[in-house]
Amino acid sequence: MAQKLAGKVVVITGASSGIGRATAVAFARQGAALVLAARRETALHEVAEEVIAAGGRAMAIPTDVRDPVAMKRLADRAIDAFGRVDIWINNAGIASFGKFEETPTEAFQAVLDTTFTGVVNGFRAILPHFRERRGGMVLTTASIVGRIPAPYQSAYNAAKHAVMGFTETVRQELDLDGFADIQVCNVLPGPVDTPFWQHAANYSGRDVQALSGAVTPEKVASAFVSLATNPKREVGVGVPAHLAEIAMAIAPGLVERRFGRMTRDGLFQDRTRPRTDGALLRPMPEYTGASAGWRERQRRESGGHKGAYAGALALAVPLAAAAYYRYGRRQ
Repeated sequence: MAQKLAGKVVVITGASSGIGRATAVAFARQGAALVLAARRETALHEVAEEVIAAGGRAMAIPTDVRDPVAMKRLADRAIDAFGRVDIWINNAGIASFGKFEETPTEAFQAVLDTTFTGVVNGFRAILPHFRERRGGMVLTTASIVGRIPAPYQSAYNAAKHAVMGFTETVRQELDLDGFADIQVCNVLPGPVDTPFWQHAANYSGRDVQALSGAVTPEKVASAFVSLATNPKREVGVGVPAHLAEIAMAIAPGLVERRFGRMTRDGLFQDRTRPRTDGALLRPMPEYTGASAGWRERQRRESGGHKGAYAGALALAVPLAAAAYYRYGRRQ
């Protein structure tokens, strides 16, 4: 089968685990050259080996997305090594679980620094190169919670809402400047089976788990590969992003209440847990896989595949019901 992205140079932040790791391998299978960035150097080299085994080329550059100088260095090194960058993927992100009042000020800011400002730093690093070339793609891991609120993760919700507003504004500006060939695209996953949940800071006092219906990181990676060959403003993975937007526009109060209760009931486990910063302030050596095994655990606990399917419906149905209920009444 022909490799659609053969020779393309792709930079991925947050590449040491989860969505970033799966996306690196997916692009490698299409013949791309990968520049892998994250804080964990050892894990990055493991991903590089996987990329090479999948048929791609790889370069690992330890980088903290919170540091604009480091991000500029990342872009410069990628260009020096391969002559150009074709696709830049802003993927690094981290969360903090717990009520807003329970979340320390420095932890709240740290989530914003990585999950939102890291994206801003990525755009600042690569846009001059794309403007000079008059082309390129910036793909960003946004989230369904950039469209609808979810409780107990106020900093992450704020960051993802900011990501959506920021990227849409930059897209407008590029269009007004006549740079239609610089594509700005977002991927909006619902819950994903990755180590995201283990890496998060947690001030709730209880263990957390991936929400039911989590999709595989490979499914999100496939969305990135698809955008690379067929650019769109945004694509949802798992929970349809357009359905969330319609539901929030028509019945925001009902959606907030339903989605809030589902999150509360599905996020927390019965076990207590001491407060932890997770990987928020410093990287964790563990949890470097693409998947974290949440889907398998959910299948075991539900007695089979129906549990995961029901979980996905549990996220989508209240949104659809809210939209259709209000729309029908107005008609």
